[in-house]
Amino acid sequence: MPRLILSANTDWYLYNYRLSLAEAARKQGFEVVLVSPPGKYVRELERCGFRWQGWNLQRQSLNPLVELNSLWHIALLYRRQHPDLVHHHTAKSVLYGSLAARLSGVRAVVNSITGRGYIYQADNPKARLLRRVVEPLYRLAFSFPRCVAIFENIDDRAYFLNKGLVPEERTWLIPGVGVDPERFVPAPEPPGSPVILLAGRLLWDKGVGVLVEAARRLHSRTAARVVLVGEPDPGNPSAVAPAMLSQWQAEGVVEWWGWRSDMPSVYNQCHVVALPTAYGEGVPTTLLEAAACGRPLVASDIPGCRAVVLEGVTGFLVPPNDVQALADALERLVLDRQLRSRMGNAARQLVLDQFTHERINAATLEVYRRMLDHDFTRDDQRVELSH
Repeated sequence: MPRLILSANTDWYLYNYRLSLAEAARKQGFEVVLVSPPGKYVRELERCGFRWQGWNLQRQSLNPLVELNSLWHIALLYRRQHPDLVHHHTAKSVLYGSLAARLSGVRAVVNSITGRGYIYQADNPKARLLRRVVEPLYRLAFSFPRCVAIFENIDDRAYFLNKGLVPEERTWLIPGVGVDPERFVPAPEPPGSPVILLAGRLLWDKGVGVLVEAARRLHSRTAARVVLVGEPDPGNPSAVAPAMLSQWQAEGVVEWWGWRSDMPSVYNQCHVVALPTAYGEGVPTTLLEAAACGRPLVASDIPGCRAVVLEGVTGFLVPPNDVQALADALERLVLDRQLRSRMGNAARQLVLDQFTHERINAATLEVYRRMLDHDFTRDDQRVELSH
């Protein structure tokens, strides 16, 4: 029985985004071990029957001694666990996990690049400095001959290829982590004023502030309600302060429902889902979930979002950080129920055609099979999932 390790920088990521993959791999005969720093989702992962191993990783640390300790810790963990294949998610897991796998003699490595984010898309001294540090590490990580990269969209893959960070013949394109269309199902719109929802980590980079300003404009023109679902991420410097969220709620600008575990019912309590994120993402899962629930979408016109939001078909794309364009697009949907219905139906169909978790997991398991069969590169007979 081959042993597979799935690692990420939070247990939250593994539980919310990779649990179905872990279950699919287990059904295919893998012994699955999950690796992350400790958190409140560890118990849920173990309740699902998976063995979890803790990793001493600090997400926002830039201290070289702390980072070396994290690298050493994951290398020791791999030596103890003797995995046949490791699959890394999120930047530090990709970088440190790949180096640790090389040091530990792991048979095969798969790295998921789930977006470029702040380091690659911000243009300030800190981001430029981090790029100078990170890019050589990516080249070193991907120089491992038994290592491949999975990208979620063509823009991110093109960026890494143009920078020479990964060899093209060892790249794969699998759009996102997928969604369960039997869990996320359409429901009739709720009665009352239209509800616009933003769900996810409450970060400035996710466009929370832009949506709040758009909400101020909408309140003078429509009866729409704007709802935020999620929590600030204390490990992210872009986190919106809880005091600010409480202030907005007290002003009546938005409603903050906090963290919710019942996301299918949350989507079915809204009419429109928005994600005015400032930076490109892989393929945003919140958009896939909302689309599966038959809700129209408004998102930034950037990589990742474009895969789900087909302009004028499943929703509207707006320029990042453009409050007026966001408010106008949301207003169109708020005022036109038939438009919402047409776009919501198209969004659901798009998920069924391209983004089900079964389809995504099957493609990922095919990568695993090829890696363990020593077929580390793409070939002309392989069907690549893309748009």
